[in-house]
Amino acid sequence: MEADWEFEIGGDAPVIAAHWSGFVDLRANLERVAKLSECRELPGLADALVRLNAANSPVWTSKTDVFIPEQVDPDEMDASGDEVAYAIACYIDMLHRTGRPWNDPAEAEQACRELCAGLRQKQLECCRIDIVVRKAAEADNNQLGATVYLTACGATFIEAKDRLGKCLDVFAEAVVGSR
Repeated sequence: MEADWEFEIGGDAPVIAAHWSGFVDLRANLERVAKLSECRELPGLADALVRLNAANSPVWTSKTDVFIPEQVDPDEMDASGDEVAYAIACYIDMLHRTGRPWNDPAEAEQACRELCAGLRQKQLECCRIDIVVRKAAEADNNQLGATVYLTACGATFIEAKDRLGKCLDVFAEAVVGSR
């Protein structure tokens, strides 16, 4: 699996709004994940969100969406030309739980390096994860969070969707641990 990370915290870089107007707090109501339209569109997302928001998770999620990427580079996806015919992606805005926030960029960098190194060891073709560390605003607390982009491709749309589900599973396991 391909995995990389970067910082986008300066100037006009996007900020993760933890409690935006459509926010659904899955930490308190994991069963609400079934009502999210994104999860109906991409069933593997529901399981990942449940795991990422569970009490044993070091993180929680504030926003997600599913989309079709404009284009994918076969080299960046470790894919052949036929395998990039269809692609699907999602992003998840993630913050650390209270008591464990990323307040220090060096701490965020180390965590991202370790997570990406572990993900690169996974044997999952045609998938890519990009972690973008961003400023996050939660009530009166400013910290760092991450927007995680997960992308998969395949010779068919069903294949791409299935691979993205597996990618989400591998990512949730890397962050939270095994089920």
